[in-house]
Amino acid sequence: MDKSHRFIILIERSAEPAALHWLKAAAALLVSASLLFVAPSLRAQTAASKIAPDLQQMIAAASTPKTNWAKDVSGVRYVKALVISNSTDPDLTDLRAAVMASGGSVYLRYLSVTALSVLLPANQVASLAARSDVQGISPNRMTARSASLLEMSTGVTGVRAANGNSITGLNGAGVGIAVLDSGVMASHKIFGNGNKSRLARAVDFQKVGDATAVGAKDWRPGIDSSASLYPGSKTMANYESKIANDGGNFSDSYGHGTHVASVAAGNGMLLGVDVTGVAPGANVYDVKVLGSDGYGQVSDVLAAIDWVIYHAKEYNIRVMNLSLAADSTESYLTDPLCRAVRSAAAAGITVVVAAGNFGKSGARGEAYGSIGSPGNDPSVITVGSANTKGTAARSDDVINAFSSRGPTRGGNEDAGGVRRPDNLLKPDLVAPGNKVLGAMATDDGGNKWGWLAANYGSLSYKLKYSGGESKSTLMMLSGTSIAAPAVAGTVALMLQANPGLTPPLIKAMLQYSAQPIAGANLLQQGAGLLNVEGAVRLARAVRTDVSGAVAAGTLQAGDNLLAIGRTMPSPVSTINGQTFNWSRIAYVGGNQVVSGEALFTKFQPVWDPRLLWARGAVQRYTVSYWSGIGVAADTFPRRIVASNASGQMLVTPGVVQGTALPGSSSLIGRTGLFLPTATLAGWLAAGSGATLTQGLVLSEGLVLSEGLVLSEGLVLSEGLVLSEGLVLSEGLVLSE
Repeated sequence: MDKSHRFIILIERSAEPAALHWLKAAAALLVSASLLFVAPSLRAQTAASKIAPDLQQMIAAASTPKTNWAKDVSGVRYVKALVISNSTDPDLTDLRAAVMASGGSVYLRYLSVTALSVLLPANQVASLAARSDVQGISPNRMTARSASLLEMSTGVTGVRAANGNSITGLNGAGVGIAVLDSGVMASHKIFGNGNKSRLARAVDFQKVGDATAVGAKDWRPGIDSSASLYPGSKTMANYESKIANDGGNFSDSYGHGTHVASVAAGNGMLLGVDVTGVAPGANVYDVKVLGSDGYGQVSDVLAAIDWVIYHAKEYNIRVMNLSLAADSTESYLTDPLCRAVRSAAAAGITVVVAAGNFGKSGARGEAYGSIGSPGNDPSVITVGSANTKGTAARSDDVINAFSSRGPTRGGNEDAGGVRRPDNLLKPDLVAPGNKVLGAMATDDGGNKWGWLAANYGSLSYKLKYSGGESKSTLMMLSGTSIAAPAVAGTVALMLQANPGLTPPLIKAMLQYSAQPIAGANLLQQGAGLLNVEGAVRLARAVRTDVSGAVAAGTLQAGDNLLAIGRTMPSPVSTINGQTFNWSRIAYVGGNQVVSGEALFTKFQPVWDPRLLWARGAVQRYTVSYWSGIGVAADTFPRRIVASNASGQMLVTPGVVQGTALPGSSSLIGRTGLFLPTATLAGWLAAGSGATLTQGLVLSEGLVLSEGLVLSEGLVLSEGLVLSEGLVLSEGLVLSE
């Protein structure tokens, strides 16, 4: 990777998407409103359709392209790939044997997605794809970092009060936030709690690479190094010892992860300038997946997600922040990162993801359809970036031009071989992400600064406080990667207020209580600007046993959801003297807009994290756990599988359906997807929308209204710039 390319990655405010190679012919590939979406699992697949397009292109190329996942070894072209399986065998015994027989190697077997990380001769990919137990094969793409005033501007001060050098009220105490990034500087004062650090654990999946966790060598065929990770086993202990990074010196030599973690959970009251994050009492879990240059590989991120899922109940990790993205033209249904985060959500972890920083398209203005993976998955909370203009007032906030816009554009081929984009509504909301002051990583002696601060002074605002101590250095960063942890910290506060919330219920509360930014549309801001005060107030109104009752099957559709003695809070907040109405908007089903108090007064089946509804398909995820002598029951997940869930009730009577209100999409007319969020919120508040009288059940054969989608004539008549999935040179998508 040359320096000029790296510069494009890091300068998010001046990055020119002209350097990207992702503007293709969009007009011919837009979904018509008359098309019925069918999940890939419901239609016949050919071997070719199982292979990701960029992998197919590499295999067909006359010479091996320069990329991190393809290489010539002794005259043979090899690829590093992720093989997705539908096998019922949790150990994938037959599939592993097939990989070995083809002259490849098996690096890792995953929990979050039924998949293998493998090395394969390129000429064997097609034959492996022809197997009935293979659903898809994707290249092992690279990932990259997505690149107080915060308390005041988000409304955090309304849910807690500072008393001298201590914080009372809600601060996220007891809740674990896993930060998958470039590492976290554990010794920084911003993560202190008295004489102790709130950085509870640190693991480094850069040590894993593709195979080194179990001893195999890179690009060497003939090795199956996957193993069953039984709790307490020698194999598990060996694996944990290899990735352990507790007390590591200069664990964040890049500097991105430390800043991200400080926005979510930093306590900055003792640093001379108060740069306290949103949840300064939360425990931080440093899950390193990016190296000293800000890059990583999808296989490492998958292994890291597995680790978080595996230890979530043991450590009370309730939130996972991914301020990173990978390039992918695949549908959320088949993309490996999307599958993994869906498994995390099904296991009860709220996943917060940066939308990406590709909202500009050079002289052509905005670039719609620029959400990266896994932010394109309907189960996660995808966060865009707002500019606070350096003030605590919210009335002057705007959407940052760099913040990625929806809809999602990844897709798969239908039965006729035509590629159909997913076209899901994203982002879900926005949060402050412009010139946010937070922690700066250094080595323990303070003699060496993180790569970002040392090399890009225009990105970082370097400060030293408390007598110039190295453990109190600060920097300023912008990007959706900085907006995402503000939401992750808010989720920790909500869970402290109500531990029984489920991930989809949390997402709905965040959207419903958000403040629409004037003039910005649904694809720019989602439901609006993060409102911590409103989200916490809504969380406190709901009963605290929801997640447990859902898991036990004792909470049925339409059951009372409010806590005893509680009523629905007024949908109005006052922050810094400004009073505003909530959006009262929530996204369900990928492209449906719903509203109404029934969302929170009655139990909606879609608040079950094991259900995934997106357009015309519903899936149910089942989590199974390890059991045996000395193994804690229902604690360590062994396998997570999905099955179709037709006939499933999704929402109950009383919910307001607002999908039809925006009308047909027109960029010029500002209708449909381009309708200002504030306009839609006003209509819903005034009583518009259709109140469901019978609820909604998605049964086999039911063609559900397509919801908010783009029509083909839009791009032809209005010149709209749409990306067809994010495709960059060298297989990179960069969210900073």
